[in-house]
Amino acid sequence: MTTLLIKNTDVLVTKCDGPTSAEIKQGAILVENNRIVWVGPTAELERYLAETRPDLARDGFNQTVDASGCVVIPGLVNCHHHLYQTLTRTVGTGTGMVLFDWLKFLYPIWAEMTPEAVYVSAKIGLSELVLSGCTTVADHLYLYPNGSKIDDEIRAAQEVGVRFHPTRGSMSLGQSQGGLPPDRVCDTEPDIIKDCIRAIETFHDPNPLSMLRIGVAPCSPFSVTEALMRESVELARQYPLVNLHTHLAETKDEERFCLEMFGKRPLEYAESLNWAGEDVWFAHMVHPNEAEVDWLAQTHSGVCHCPTSNMLLASGIAPVRQMLDKNVRVGLGVDGSASNDGNHMLGEARQAMLLQRVGWPGFESRADRLTAREALSIATVGGANVLRRDDIAELSPGKAADFVAFRVDDLPHAGSLADPVAALLTCAPPRAWLSVINGRIVVEDGQFLPFDLRPVIDRHNQLSREMMQRAGVTR
Repeated sequence: MTTLLIKNTDVLVTKCDGPTSAEIKQGAILVENNRIVWVGPTAELERYLAETRPDLARDGFNQTVDASGCVVIPGLVNCHHHLYQTLTRTVGTGTGMVLFDWLKFLYPIWAEMTPEAVYVSAKIGLSELVLSGCTTVADHLYLYPNGSKIDDEIRAAQEVGVRFHPTRGSMSLGQSQGGLPPDRVCDTEPDIIKDCIRAIETFHDPNPLSMLRIGVAPCSPFSVTEALMRESVELARQYPLVNLHTHLAETKDEERFCLEMFGKRPLEYAESLNWAGEDVWFAHMVHPNEAEVDWLAQTHSGVCHCPTSNMLLASGIAPVRQMLDKNVRVGLGVDGSASNDGNHMLGEARQAMLLQRVGWPGFESRADRLTAREALSIATVGGANVLRRDDIAELSPGKAADFVAFRVDDLPHAGSLADPVAALLTCAPPRAWLSVINGRIVVEDGQFLPFDLRPVIDRHNQLSREMMQRAGVTR
């Protein structure tokens, strides 16, 4: 048994739950192995140990961290990402391309990706996410050129030590069949289904505190067929806690595509394919109408909000306030590192807060449209609900020991101590000072511990340059 004690936190947020967030001043957390066993005021720790755990009172702890000057919150949950896109940051976003044009430009570059590139890019993206306070990541890998496999990014996640929800994505509807991607980055549907089964049966762990769960994720209405969407539903529902994921209602171009191709709006199309329920979550959901928001709530289907990506690609502002008010399950995602150009989950929560304050067409812009605590809720328990996890995103006995500490006694937070929890988002979002995942410290004193990042960064940049050169793009 290993034990870890975090004590003297300025504020310990045991659950980010909007206006009802549970917060303890001068808090402490006691961890055994990978579970939390006690949470409370530091001043009550000695009494707890004397009455309940005399063994620990006698023998002490393997490790103790004094978190004075810190706010501690549950680990952030990233519900949508494309880790391989760290290889093509700023490509197209700097010039202001919209989604369809951006994808058409990037598909030939991504076609040059290798298994090593998938592995190294995942290590880069996941490391950056961990340093931003993220402890659980769902990734959407939907193209597999040159022998690449979902195994490549799983290996990277295991080396980083993050709790991982990779989804076996796919594209099968190439340009020759009326789809958006070139045929060379698409796979046959029998091969896709076969590899989904292989990934699930090799890696998927549905048990509590699981570090690895597989999802099934046809990429989008404009890159897979109706038949693959239906087969994916049937396949996923044969296994416990295998979730279904896809992009939906991201842009007006997608809406026009669905109307022309299927005679239905994106959500009507999803409904016709039985893509609804607690095991389904959609990335983006920028353009639902009011009736469709009601449908999301009624079917308990989940949504991942990706504010920075939606802004950089000029996709629009998702009606998150409306979805929350109607009890839609909403989580938060950084989205692809090439449509965000960053991997900062706390920064993404700040963007979500700010973007909803800007407003949504037809609604008055108000500063109370999304509070800091509501944004943190979306980024933690909201994401856990979307992924069907009841063992993370809450600091209470029996839950996974996933939590992060941010310093609020530094220069950027000077003068903010009237509300240090809100300051995590209203002030410049900091890097994590401490990150604990599954009971293991992976960031300490702001330093990433699992491995030396410098050689990984250098190799990543070399792979990126080579990929661009093969694609005929100068950089």
